Amino acid sequence: MANYMATILLSITVYATFIVLGQSKVDIGVCYGLIADNLPSPKEVVELYQTYGIEKMRIFQPYPDVLEALGGSGIRLTLGTLNQHIAVLASSEEAADSWFMEHVQPYVNDVDITYISVGNEVVPGESSEYILPAMQNLQNVLKKNDLNIKTTTVVHGMVLGSSYPPSAGEFSQISKPFMSEIIKFLSFEKTPILVNIYPYFPYSLESATIQLEFALLSPDARPLVDGDLSYSNLLDSMIDAFYAAMEKEGVTDVDIVVSESGWPNAGNGDITTPELAEIYNNNFIKRVGNGVGTPRKPESKIEGYIFAMFDENLKDSGVEQHWGLFKPNMEPNYDIDFDYD
Repeated sequence: MANYMATILLSITVYATFIVLGQSKVDIGVCYGLIADNLPSPKEVVELYQTYGIEKMRIFQPYPDVLEALGGSGIRLTLGTLNQHIAVLASSEEAADSWFMEHVQPYVNDVDITYISVGNEVVPGESSEYILPAMQNLQNVLKKNDLNIKTTTVVHGMVLGSSYPPSAGEFSQISKPFMSEIIKFLSFEKTPILVNIYPYFPYSLESATIQLEFALLSPDARPLVDGDLSYSNLLDSMIDAFYAAMEKEGVTDVDIVVSESGWPNAGNGDITTPELAEIYNNNFIKRVGNGVGTPRKPESKIEGYIFAMFDENLKDSGVEQHWGLFKPNMEPNYDIDFDYD
């Protein structure tokens, strides 16, 4: 009886916290990385997502314990494949079916999987040629199983050879052959491409020329004018550079999901502090939450994921260990408000 009453009280507490902290439906996700040896259990993490009203999660490989914990949670999942599995997935539809049966099929009735991302930041690289056939094979398997799950991939800014001003966005020569075919496939399937976009990185390299307020998405930033378009922040500028690159390949109907964005809370001196991370991530939530597109694509609402849920102590030293919204003990590193009303 004591255990039963404790469970009831805990449930009431969690529910009350959810009401206070998550009053709005939050159409934003948070990446859940696990390169650490001190993180809470997946069950506790799923409860933390629910407490804060975080309705979407991205994981980088199919961790069975995470998928089991997500069952019945209602959290929408972007599920990644390991980069080392891409060549196998590309080899045949049978190989893709085998991967699906092991890593996806056991969970499809209980977990709301929205996207399966084939690889993470593979293009440009030695596995670039395998991305498209892997996506095709896996999408065919999903269709045969009557599942409304879309296959896509995750890329980063290095696929662009030019990004400034945004209208000059163009794929690099080494990336273009692969990216052109990938985005044409996504256009045919009516599926977005996932792009990791971090204003922090260009700012960290060019802080003398990029306004901090512009990088932090602050409303008082001095705008960037590019022809007839005006940019109030670096995030929109970076997204539109990617849209411009796709347009140069004749593709105008593929939306962009910002699959990672964030600001480190330590690791690189006074440009990586909890205060700056708090400003950026809260502004990112507001930017995604306002439902407005970019200057180049005003009709395309931004979908986004913050990187990351936790600081990860087994990553390389420096900023890589300090992207978390939360400490491993689930205490927030700073105030974060997912209620953007």
